[in-house]
Order: sequence, then structure tokens, then C-alpha cells
Amino acid sequence: MALIEEHASFAACPACVVVSPSDRVAAIRSQAARIMLSLPGAEGVAAISTVEGVLRAFPGVRTARVNLTQRRVVIEADPHLVAADLIPVLAGVGYEAHELDPGMLSMTETDRQGRELLMRVGVAFFSMMNIMLLSVAVWSGAEAATRDLFHFISGAIALPTVIFCGQPFFRSAWASLRRGKLGMDVPISLALILASSISVYETLHSGEKAYFDAAVMLSFFLLIGRYLDHRSRALARSAAEELAALEVPRAIVLDNGREVVLPIAQVAVGDLVLVRPGGRMPVDGLVVAGTSETDRGLLTGESLPVFAGPGSVVSAGEVNLTGPLTVQVTAAGRDSSLHRMADLVAVAESARTRYTTLADRASALYSPLVHILSFSAFGFWLWQTGGDIRFAVNISAAVLIITCPCALGLAVPAVVTAASGKLFRKGVLIKNGTALERLAQVDTVVFDKTGTLTMGTPEPLGLDALPPEALSVLAALARTSSHPLAMALAARTDTPAKVTDLHEVPGYGVQGLYHGRPVRLGRAEWVGAAPLALTATYLALDGQTHAIGFADQIRPGAEAAIAGLRAQGMTVRLVSGDTEAAVRAFADRVGIPDWVAGALPAEKAALVQDLTGQGRRVLMVGDGLNDTGALAAAHVSISPAQALDAARVASDIVLLGRDLSAIADAVHIARQASRRMVENFGISAAYNVVAVPLALMGAATPLAAALAMSLSSITVSLNALRLRQWKS
Repeated sequence: MALIEEHASFAACPACVVVSPSDRVAAIRSQAARIMLSLPGAEGVAAISTVEGVLRAFPGVRTARVNLTQRRVVIEADPHLVAADLIPVLAGVGYEAHELDPGMLSMTETDRQGRELLMRVGVAFFSMMNIMLLSVAVWSGAEAATRDLFHFISGAIALPTVIFCGQPFFRSAWASLRRGKLGMDVPISLALILASSISVYETLHSGEKAYFDAAVMLSFFLLIGRYLDHRSRALARSAAEELAALEVPRAIVLDNGREVVLPIAQVAVGDLVLVRPGGRMPVDGLVVAGTSETDRGLLTGESLPVFAGPGSVVSAGEVNLTGPLTVQVTAAGRDSSLHRMADLVAVAESARTRYTTLADRASALYSPLVHILSFSAFGFWLWQTGGDIRFAVNISAAVLIITCPCALGLAVPAVVTAASGKLFRKGVLIKNGTALERLAQVDTVVFDKTGTLTMGTPEPLGLDALPPEALSVLAALARTSSHPLAMALAARTDTPAKVTDLHEVPGYGVQGLYHGRPVRLGRAEWVGAAPLALTATYLALDGQTHAIGFADQIRPGAEAAIAGLRAQGMTVRLVSGDTEAAVRAFADRVGIPDWVAGALPAEKAALVQDLTGQGRRVLMVGDGLNDTGALAAAHVSISPAQALDAARVASDIVLLGRDLSAIADAVHIARQASRRMVENFGISAAYNVVAVPLALMGAATPLAAALAMSLSSITVSLNALRLRQWKS
């Protein structure tokens, strides 16, 4: 089989519908083999050594590097290797893997902005400490030439520092002014510029006071707030981008009986695509040959595989389980159902970004008021002193600095950081800066079932009730198949009987001969059994049939989470793509009276949007591709760490452990954090009520204003830290 890699710069051709696959192959030959796999279940340092070790030992693999934060592994390999060769290797050591398309992912994944902010914080702190040492000498009584020398040295340190460290504020302020708005960074930038300018003027004219220390101190505290805010948002990434990368990047196209591997962008409607057992559907299409079963759990949440045969409709993203299928393409690439789901997530994410923080909303009112007060003070004192511009500018600068929204800027990030640390110790990771505020407003919780409230793995029921002979035959048959139900049976049974002529009938089950008599394990109609109203498989032995039912194990803490959320006055709903019988039985088991079964991904998102349209604030908890649209559309969203990458990045909050009881704790802590934010705004307002009149009366110099501003920032931070001491 020829492997044809998609070149990063190759674009889809409109004429592909009339060009043969062979001609397309010749046009897109590529050399490099760079494979990227998603590892949803990778946890801990052990995962790095295990995954990298087993991959590097595989023939043809040159390098393998695991990124545990993003749960990915990037592999450099010989051109003949494909992801399908490596996924079973990882499955053999217990790690589920899915191929990602590197071309669909943004490669700017380093936290460059965070490092730059942290570097500026360090520079501001170093400069502030040195200028403070020089200022002590001035405050102690240094005069004339000595005082001027210290001012010059302070200025030589402070001016480059303010220019360098103030760039985040200057850029933001300029962008706001170009849009005709007064953002929070406009008064901050003016305060920095005024404090520095006054200090330069005083130094050049041998003035007694210079305020270089105030300018640098202001930069330092403001940068701390900016860095805290950045860190609270840094983990958020585009779910739509991640979801699109999960599309299968290549497909096996049949060209006059030959198998040709093409990039998915070159697959045309009407092509025949071969999908082998264990492979994911690369396209939407119609099965024209072969029988098998497909796992739609990734897309719909269904726990039971679905029969696929000639005439069956399949969708991109489904997993082919038991037999090879030939599929005639009806949609591929950007037209596939999986890509439409990515578009759905992108639209929902765009809508969510319109939500602004409390600080942003407060600054919209606060910034204009700051400028009015500062310019009013300048005008009043210019008139009062008979045109003393120097004195009027000092008062104006003091007002601008003392009203500088540093405490306002710290009010939310400080609380988010404190609450995030507390939640992290409980196994909850906050990814989005506004998630806590939104979580505190939630009144409705919507849970997915499979993989969220359950472990997503079938558990056989009633094996002890089977006769010993039937149990041993069952063990032999189950070991022959890779079907999820068969694998669950194989893991729970031992001592297999001697069954000969074992072979799998794709789409139906496994059969063989036991003491010369035929035995079968599989679908009810195939073995001649009456189907049960739950997930089950059936054994035919000596003219009798035995039904083996399956139940999904409830995730630890699920019932406690539901009870805790209800105790806080919330409505809890269950929505699943699984069958009605399975959803009803599970809802009764965990005590959720309001449930929806058979929901497709778009229907889940529509349900959440409908609740939102009714004025409800929805928390969505889900784990699969079928949940990403709903996760992105919800007011706030949570996914388990074991969820697929696309679900984790679509969510605002990730549960690091398997226990769901932390969800109720997270809501309680979020409400406490929201109160702390409001208290911080109260502290900031009270500070301004006291300090602003003093500045307006000329009783505060720019340095005193900077010290007062710093004190308010420290007070706000200490109030936020109280949250860490609160016992939940």
C-alpha cells in the first residue's frame, strides 16, 4: 500500500470530482511522516515514560514526545508508518489514542505572553527596590547636589523600566483610544506617563520631590494584577480547532481495485473508501459492501454498537469494530458531520466570548469618572493658584494615581487565583477567567450519561447464574472478538472451553464448534433469542439461549454530586444519545426525574440553548464529541479529565479525578468567590471615597497616592486570600 502524506500547503482542488484517485496521488506526494495522537487518558509522569518508551521501541519510530498538559504525543517516523500502526501499540499498554491532524491545530502553543508578563514583573520589582534605596536617602534629608544626583540615578533606572514594563498598558490604551473608548488601561497609562513626566521636570529643575518610585511601584502592582488575570485564562484553547483536528486526515480510496491513501481534502463525493476494523470513518457515506458494527459513542453517546451493512448510513468519526466496510462518499472534509459539529462549537464559543467580567463592566463606568476628576482638579487648581501649572499638574497626577484602578484590576484575578488554588486541591481545574463568576450564577445543571455520570465501560450482569459449561463456552467465544461487550466478558471470565473453528461474523457475533455442536455469541436475532430491554449479548448453546445483560458502572461521587446540587436549589437534568430504555433505567437509579434519550449532538446543543432562551443559567457536564456543542453553548461547562480532548478544551472547568462530588463543592466555592469579588469592589470604592477627596484638596503627593494605591491593592489581595482559609 502506498502511503501519501498531505503536504501542509496543498489546497483542495475543485476539479477533484473528475480527477481519478491515481492522478491525485501523483500530484500530492510528500516525504515527511509526522504523526500526532490525542491521549485522553494520559495522567501522571508515568504516562510520559510508558508512552514514549513503547513508541520508541516500535520499528520505524524515530522520536516520540508526550505533552501531558495537552494530552498529546508527537511522533516523527519513517514515511511508511501511519497512525493506525501505532494506536494498537498504545492500546496494548492501556492508553486510548486518536489521530489528530497537525495542520488543523494552531502551532502557537507556547505561553509567550505569560512569560513576557512575568519577566516585566521581575524587572519592575528589581527597579522598585533599587529606587526605594535611593529614595530613603532623599527622605532622610539629602539636599542640593546630592539630592539631584539621586534623582538622576533614580530616573536613569525608572524611565527605561516604565517604558519597558508599561508596554502592555500602553498598547491596550492606544487600542482603546483608536476605537473611541476609555478602557481601564487609559487612566493607568496616563498615571504612569504623568508620574514620570513630573519627576523628570522636577529633576531637571532641582525640585525637592521626584516620583520615580511611585511610577515604578505603580507598574509593579499593575503587572501583578495583569499576570494573575492572564494565568486564570491561559489554559483556555479553541475547542473548535481541537475538534476539527480529530477528523481522520487520510482515507483509503479504492481506485479500480487498488488501495490508494489520500489526504481527506482530496477525497471526492462518489469515491469508494475502505474502512478496516478498528479504524474511524473518515467521511460521511453509504455502506455498499461488507457487514460490521460501528461504535457511535464518540459522536452520540450510545453505549451499544450499531449494525452496519449494505445500505447503512455512516458518519465521520464513528469507529468500525468488526469487519471491513466499503463506503461510498456522500460528504467529506469540511462538509462532513464531524466538521459541522466543529462549526457548531465555534459559533457557541464566539457567543460566550461576549460575556465580560465584573471588572470589565465596572471599568466601563470607572474610567471616564477618573479622567473627569483628574482634569477637574487640574482646572480648579490652575485657576485657584493663578496659573501655577506645576502645582496643578502635581494635583492632577496625584488624583489620577490615587484613583488608578489597580485594586479594581486585582479584585477579580486575586479571587479567581485564590479560588482556583482551593478548587485545584479538590481536583477541580479552572480554565477560564470568567468561569467562577458564571458558575456562581448557575440554576440548572445538565448531565451527559455515558462517560460522565458513568465510567463508560460495560459491566456484565448475572454471570454467576450461568451454568459452568455455558460460562466456559462464553469465555472461549468472547476471547475471539474485539467487540466492546465481548472484551468486557473476556475480562470477567476465565477457564475457556475448547471451542474449534472459531471465527467472527462481522456485524453479528462469534461462532464456533463445541464438541462438534455449533455455538454462537452475538446479536439476539442471530442466535434466535428474544431481545432484552437493555444492553445485552446472547449465547446459543445446545438449543438454548442465555442472555447476558450489561450495566455501566456509576462514576464515584455521581449521586453525591446530584444530591449536593439539588440541596443548593438547582434543577438537574439528564440528556444522552443512548437508547430510551438505558437512559430511563439509569435516571431512575440516580434519582433524576427529568431526562432526554436519543439526543444527537445538535439536539443536545439546542436543548441547552433553549434553556438559555428561557432565562436559565445552564451548567453542562459532558465528556464526548457529542457533548462539545452543548458544552460550548452552556453558560459554564465541566468535563472529566478522562474526557476526549475536544470536550476538555470546550469546557471551562476540568475535573482532575474520577469523583464527581467535587462539582457541588465547586458551585459552593464559586458562590463564595463571587461574594469576595463584590467585597473587593466595596473595598476599592471605600478607598476611593476616603482617598480621592484628600487628593483633590492637594493633601496627597503623587508618591503618597502611589503608596495609598498599593495599600488598597494589598488589602484586596488579602481579602481574596480569606477564601483559601474558608472551610467547605
